[in-house]
Amino acid sequence: MLNAAIYGLGRWGNRLVESVQGSGKIRFVKGISREPDKHKEFSQKTGIKVVSSYGRVLKDPEIGAVVLATPHSLHVKQIAQAAKAGKHVFCEKPLTLTRKTAEKAIEACRAAGITLGIGLNRRYAPSFVEMLNRIRAGAIGDVLHVEATHSGPTGYSLDAGSWRSTRAEAPAGGMTARGVHTLDAMIQIAGLVTSVYALSDKRKLPADIDMDDTTSMLMKFSSGATGSLSTVFVTPDLYRVHVFGSKGWIELRGDTDLTLRGLQGGPEKIALQAVDKEQAELEAFADAVAAKKNFLVPPEEAINGMAVLEVIELSAKRGKPIKIN
Repeated sequence: MLNAAIYGLGRWGNRLVESVQGSGKIRFVKGISREPDKHKEFSQKTGIKVVSSYGRVLKDPEIGAVVLATPHSLHVKQIAQAAKAGKHVFCEKPLTLTRKTAEKAIEACRAAGITLGIGLNRRYAPSFVEMLNRIRAGAIGDVLHVEATHSGPTGYSLDAGSWRSTRAEAPAGGMTARGVHTLDAMIQIAGLVTSVYALSDKRKLPADIDMDDTTSMLMKFSSGATGSLSTVFVTPDLYRVHVFGSKGWIELRGDTDLTLRGLQGGPEKIALQAVDKEQAELEAFADAVAAKKNFLVPPEEAINGMAVLEVIELSAKRGKPIKIN
């Protein structure tokens, strides 16, 4: 059993705790918040004591790992602190906000010999797991192009002054909240991104929300495949990845909806059962710790994803593609 502390007890931090209640692999034994008194109901409900000092938690021999559900810009420092203390780290996405800080976080974990997990829960969606298995088995031939979108109305619920509603913490519109999931899927399917041509704008969000709401990209991958990715932060929910191959195409919409079509015949609907993605990712993290596996997400994929995130606004500002080495 992996004893963990969770830093950040907002809506998503609570969801992570809830997902593994009763798990036989990982349990939360402590919470961290700048204002512990605000979480008395959480403590009463879960039995988890909430404290204010991250440093003291890192010195606690009872704690084997920390889970970070904190503002994005704080991740690299908090990961480095945990690694130095010998604590395994599960960090909510995005890992960081730049390539350099992603490399720094990964190197800190590698040097300390601890496990780093990243909260890319869509890796555990049944539709994506099945999609990736079929692509790798050759079901659609060679991958030629990937279309993806992860959009939703989250922008309408943002509060001015919240860290989630600032360009500093949420560059490139809805990418940090949503689009990083489809970007991660595309990297797994088509290889590392080698160039990005982006457009990003604010269309509907009010003036006191300092971020874009409509962002799109054209990408080239190391495999030679091309891709298009969009995230709209002020429209109804849609999670979609559509992969075009030389022998067919395969498309997911949501966590359990998958369709496959070959060169002949009509589309085939593939029935899948829902899972708790958050439980799956946290238990996979616990398994990786037990197996002494350093990285749950390959470091080169994690770094490439953050490199893409970093150049989206730059490409949009310059009006031209940006290469990623």
